[in-house]
Amino acid sequence: MDSTSRSKGYRVMLVLLLSLNFGILFFDRNALNFLMPYVRPDLGLTDTQVGMLSSGLSLTWAIAGFTVGRFSDWLGSRKPIIIVATLAFCVCSVVSGLAQSFLMLLGARILMGAAEGGVMPVSHSLIAAQIPEQERGLAMGVAQNLGSNVMGSAVAPLVLVPVAIAFGWRHAFFIAAAPGLVSAAILWFFIKEPTGKASSHHDTPPMSLGQAFADRNVQLCALISILLVSYLVCCWAFMPLYLTATQHVPADTTKWLMATLGLSAGIGSFAVTALSDRIGRRPAIIGFSFLGVILPLGALYLTGNAWLLGGIFFIGWGLNGVFPLFMATIPSESVDPRLTASLTGVVMGIGEVIGGVLSPSLAGGLSDHYGRDAVMWLMLGLCLVAGVVGFGLRETAPRVLARNGRAANAGR
Repeated sequence: MDSTSRSKGYRVMLVLLLSLNFGILFFDRNALNFLMPYVRPDLGLTDTQVGMLSSGLSLTWAIAGFTVGRFSDWLGSRKPIIIVATLAFCVCSVVSGLAQSFLMLLGARILMGAAEGGVMPVSHSLIAAQIPEQERGLAMGVAQNLGSNVMGSAVAPLVLVPVAIAFGWRHAFFIAAAPGLVSAAILWFFIKEPTGKASSHHDTPPMSLGQAFADRNVQLCALISILLVSYLVCCWAFMPLYLTATQHVPADTTKWLMATLGLSAGIGSFAVTALSDRIGRRPAIIGFSFLGVILPLGALYLTGNAWLLGGIFFIGWGLNGVFPLFMATIPSESVDPRLTASLTGVVMGIGEVIGGVLSPSLAGGLSDHYGRDAVMWLMLGLCLVAGVVGFGLRETAPRVLARNGRAANAGR
């Protein structure tokens, strides 16, 4: 049976379970960012070291994203890879809680990146193989953004910060590891490996990765990935610290502001990708990239009104909704969809290596030398450049292309 002919109920379950698993992964990944106001003084970290912790995880995340995605495409097996990775990042969360020094914590984060990096490319590959073409944009958006932002950005600070206050930051890391064990078991029992021919390209020879990366859209998506991954990683790494230590926003208010980001991106996982199906991938990326400037501006100038700042955080973080578009949807629609895991790994990996690795260390250095306001200005510049780059994209949304084709035919 062709995997794309599976029942609608199974397809919905597949997307939601993959989204939940990626959410638990981001719950672990973001834990250190929300706990940094407690970890930093306890371990005596500088802002440069704070950036290095984020950079180390991003580096191994990127390497794993490419190598695991490529290995999955070659092996043709996806389910076991996701389950093993899920169990591995649970272990790394426990080790993070046991860290007694900067180097031990850095080692734990490096290992966590290696465990987590391959999960999203392989998840997108499962979706591309089992979800019909007309449903894939929304499915990829939900899988990548819904769970990761609801769990990783909204739930994580509301759970971890109170635990850190009551019992210490180490216990918060131990708690962050537990949901992954449950998720691994659920995936084992309910997710099926793809079968049959899921691609309309199955009668043509497979495209090489080099040929795929020569496509302009793939190259521009990689550049946008560098810029917007930098934006997100800088926000995760420094925004809680900036709000509490620089702007003197109370910790309780800060946790709710950071949770607002998760709520925004959770809604965006449906809204932005669905909107891109209607108006096109290109205008969605351009518009939401430019919209992202209001978040760092709000943190710089509007911290006196928590409700107003919360609204700005909610709207500005809508930028997060375009991540599945440039990381998976546009590359898979531009070239051979059989390379979905590999291309997602490449685009995500380039963003993580250049953006995720270099930008936190750069931001930390700027912060140590010029003050933490410099990080906010860096974020603003990154999303402005991403919006400009978006103008060079070639439209790939099937519904928009069909509508444009009908309009062209009608004009003849």
